[in-house]
Amino acid sequence: MIYLSLGVLAGLLLILSIIDLKTFRLPNLLTILLTVTGLLQAHFILDQLKESILGAAIGFTIFVAIEILFKKIRGKDGLGRGDAKLLAGGGAWCGLYGLPFIVLIASGMGLIGALFPSIRENERIPFGPFLALGILIVWIALNATQLGIPLRQ
Repeated sequence: MIYLSLGVLAGLLLILSIIDLKTFRLPNLLTILLTVTGLLQAHFILDQLKESILGAAIGFTIFVAIEILFKKIRGKDGLGRGDAKLLAGGGAWCGLYGLPFIVLIASGMGLIGALFPSIRENERIPFGPFLALGILIVWIALNATQLGIPLRQ
C-alpha cells in the first residue's frame, strides 16, 4: 500500500510541477486532490489523520499570510495562492512536523534554481516545482523504513 501512496504522490506532484512551469498556475482541482489523497493516506495507511489535518491547515495559513504580507509591503505578488494550496497538500501528506523541512528544501532549491536564467521568466520563478520536490523528499524520508530504505546499519 505504501508504494501505491508513493505513486499517487509522485504522479500528482509531477503533473502539478509541469503545469506550474508552463503556466505559473497550480490548478485547484489538482491541489485539492493532492490534499484529499494526503488525508486519506494519513487516515487509512499511517493512522495520523490529526497531524495531517493540522499540517494542511497550518501550511495553507502560513503561505497565505506570507502572500498577503509580501503584497502589502512590496505592492506586488510574490507568492501565489496555488503555492499555499500546494503546501496544504504537502502538510496533508507529511504532517505538521514535515512542513518546516518542505519549506527549507523548496526555498534552498528555489534559490539555486534562480541562478539559472532558463527558469526565470520576466523575473518570475514558479515555486511549485520546488515545493513539490520538497514534499516528495520529506514524505520519502518520513516513510523510509516502510519503503525498505535502510536508515542506519
